[in-house]
Amino acid sequence: MIGLLQRVSEARVDVDGATIGRIGPGLLVLVCAERGDTEAEADRLLAKLLKLRIFTDEAGKMNQSVQDVGGGLLLVSQFTLAADTRGGNRPSFTGAAAPDEGRRLYDHFVAQARSQHPVVETGRFAADMKVHLVNDGPVTIPLRIPPAAAAPA
Repeated sequence: MIGLLQRVSEARVDVDGATIGRIGPGLLVLVCAERGDTEAEADRLLAKLLKLRIFTDEAGKMNQSVQDVGGGLLLVSQFTLAADTRGGNRPSFTGAAAPDEGRRLYDHFVAQARSQHPVVETGRFAADMKVHLVNDGPVTIPLRIPPAAAAPA
């Protein structure tokens, strides 16, 4: 699983001109399931992003998690995070999970997030979304939990 975390002061996602998800301070997380991913990778990615200390404390140091600060999560599916740009000028997306599997893992990720965090909003899987954000910092952090089959022994 791949997650691209952006610390935001606010973010929203629109579909067909209507806002379907909105948060104040927190994390906008672009999420991509890769071929070979299972619920285990989704759960590990969620655990990591909930505990990652990228919010500032009273001393101005990045020492608090989204849970510590009570921030929101806006989870947006984005298969293009699996882009392979090594050959030519047109990215290949063969590393992304098949659409049905990607949807299943995204839905699992969202359900787990909602069971562990009080403020979770989402985009719409496979929709043409417009994502609006105010990146706070800016702080943008890529996370990748490789499929178990691809992990080093």
